[in-house]
Amino acid sequence: DNFKIKMSQQPSTNNYQLKVCGLTKMDQIQELISMNVDFLGFIFYEKSPRFVLNHLSLEEISEINHQGKVGVFVNERIEKIVEISEKSNLNFIQLHGDEDEEFIKRLRQMLNENTKIIKVIRIGDDKTNFENEIKKITNIKSQISNLLFDTDSKAFGGTGKTFDWQILNEIEIPIPYFLSGGISLENIHQLSTINQQPLALDINSKFETEPGIKNLEKIKNFTQIVKKIY
Repeated sequence: DNFKIKMSQQPSTNNYQLKVCGLTKMDQIQELISMNVDFLGFIFYEKSPRFVLNHLSLEEISEINHQGKVGVFVNERIEKIVEISEKSNLNFIQLHGDEDEEFIKRLRQMLNENTKIIKVIRIGDDKTNFENEIKKITNIKSQISNLLFDTDSKAFGGTGKTFDWQILNEIEIPIPYFLSGGISLENIHQLSTINQQPLALDINSKFETEPGIKNLEKIKNFTQIVKKIY
């Protein structure tokens, strides 16, 4: 089984893994598991309309049997991240705020060694800023397993807007990454223009009927179309 998980971590250009973020309903989570979704995203940011603890307890999350449970945190205290991670049995911590290298190093020391860290880089129009962020990450790439690129917004994610994917072709990306920010059926054909392909696609607001309530038919349709195209 471990071998299977290791194999699935290998990025492949024609077989994107899928992360569905902002989950709040247990029946939908079970259905996504039966659809073989690779990563399940739970948002532990109180200001988010998809704040998971308004709907599920840490114990309920811990009992979800899945290898890709991701907890999303924004500028949270390290101790709290570690506590939530242990109580809800998370496999990945996604840092979606302004956490710097020092923060990541300290978190890495305190986290269970099997819990991986994903660092989000929010991308706007400023290429120089993006280059600087990548440089910083390159210095500590041994501490994190993946990057996640999302569209920059004052509200920390969930904009449903896409950044210009061509910026990804202008820079060497040091570790496998997730692509987020307004991915939909309308723009997935443009994925082929990215030289260094994403490990996984991260979908959220474009596949909802309301915040935290997913449109499972739309997600099913999306996964089938992605498989056909790529």
